[in-house]
Amino acid sequence: MRRWLVLLAAMLPVPTAAQTPLAPPSAPAGNTTTAAKVVLGKILFHDEQLSSNGRMACATCHQNEAGGGDARRQRNPGLDGVRFTADDTFGSPGIERLDGNVHHTADPRFGFDEQVTGRAAPSVHMAAYFDELLWDGARDQVLRDPETGTVVLAGGAALEHQSLHPFRNDVEMAHAGRSWAQIRTTVAALRPLALASALPPDVQQALATNPGYPGLFAAAFGDANVTLPRVAMALASYQRSLAPTQTPWDQFVAGQANALTAQQQLGLQVYEGDARCALCHPLGLFTDRSYRALGLLPVANDAGRGGVTGVPEDLGRFKVPSLRNVALKSTFLHTGRFTTLLQVVNFYNNGAGTHSPKDSDLQPLGLDQVEITALLDFLENGLVDARARNRLPPFDRPTLFSETQPRGSNQFGTATSFAGTAPRLLADAAPWLGNPAWPLGLVQGPANGAGALLVTLAPLPGGTPFSGTQLFVDPASLLTILPLALDATGTANAPQPLPPALEFLGLPLHLQALVAGSVPTPPWGASRAATVVLR
Repeated sequence: MRRWLVLLAAMLPVPTAAQTPLAPPSAPAGNTTTAAKVVLGKILFHDEQLSSNGRMACATCHQNEAGGGDARRQRNPGLDGVRFTADDTFGSPGIERLDGNVHHTADPRFGFDEQVTGRAAPSVHMAAYFDELLWDGARDQVLRDPETGTVVLAGGAALEHQSLHPFRNDVEMAHAGRSWAQIRTTVAALRPLALASALPPDVQQALATNPGYPGLFAAAFGDANVTLPRVAMALASYQRSLAPTQTPWDQFVAGQANALTAQQQLGLQVYEGDARCALCHPLGLFTDRSYRALGLLPVANDAGRGGVTGVPEDLGRFKVPSLRNVALKSTFLHTGRFTTLLQVVNFYNNGAGTHSPKDSDLQPLGLDQVEITALLDFLENGLVDARARNRLPPFDRPTLFSETQPRGSNQFGTATSFAGTAPRLLADAAPWLGNPAWPLGLVQGPANGAGALLVTLAPLPGGTPFSGTQLFVDPASLLTILPLALDATGTANAPQPLPPALEFLGLPLHLQALVAGSVPTPPWGASRAATVVLR
């Protein structure tokens, strides 16, 4: 009987009179949104040179076609530090651990690989409509100059406040101990988006007029002074442009009766009715901006909002996100546990998680397959702004260096083992001209051994024998030899300054490391070779 009642309800018109178009997000006094600020923010948001390894930008973890979240997904071992156990979460791969000297350092959980955040990346779409950001609302609404402490924006500046922090986070973008002054001077000296390709038209036009950041800042702020508050204000202005307000639902409530199919209209009724989605995700913003406990993991794993407020009732609560563009995301909830909307709907249909605390509103729903199918159709199609799905303005973006050159894809040849272990060359960092410390290193070498990093102008793809190893770089085109002093763990670092000389732009370099033990007349080991192109 219930199924027939649902089908009958789908034939009835859905009331729309109570709905009004979603207004554009407001900007704080002192940071009026302008086209010049937005395009500067867009450039900064996608510039991987702002990270310590040239492989991370804001956009690395917040991709427009992924609903403003991260299409990548890697496992974090959770509180126990052991992978593939019940407390694991799924977050964003960030930067490998680098110390204050930009030396590769083994992380206890991730070794020399990318570190992974403990929570899934929240969407930046609709972020401008929140007064509190991150899953736990940890960012306030005041923007201060981080170098001086001076208040720049006294309120309404949650986006500005948040925008600077990833640049110093040593999991997300930074080497340990990175200072605000280092970040500011780095921005001022960069060639904007030197690592990116396929630049959108508005970015191309801005860079044609002002090919350096000082000129872009002058266009946005009236003078060429590059400051961290201005970086934050430009980034926030860009993010305020990312409002997915042109969904079929918006068109439907504006009077286009056929903007939602009959099944999607049924899904909307289920959304507001038996599924009880609107309790936390009311129409319009599709979030009530509250914090809720879903019972996903014990509180000991992540205190959530309670870790910010110190209020016991907030323990285990996390922010309710907007569902606009939710179907573009590839991971869901703060743990990144689910990878499909069907899994999410089934999770709530079964009453959510099993751990305490859990909101009392979360009870089994008893949705049948007709309702679930209709609800999914509404979420997957009725709430998606096609501009984001198709990377159309304002959701268009450059292609990142890390997308065109995945980790390890620039290596070739085979390694020659030393004492049963193959030395591993660390040469994934983007080689942008002007970088004062391009991270290079080697791991898995002989403890306390020695070695050399050969840098040549030509490769030997087929390899050639050399003292029991195979050389894949041509010594006849040798450019330099960098000494490697291995520590007790078999690790060596040789970060290099890259000159800002544009005559080297596009120059390919070919690298391979040779290592030997500390005993007299040792055998040699060799890493694979790598090709890098100066950018």
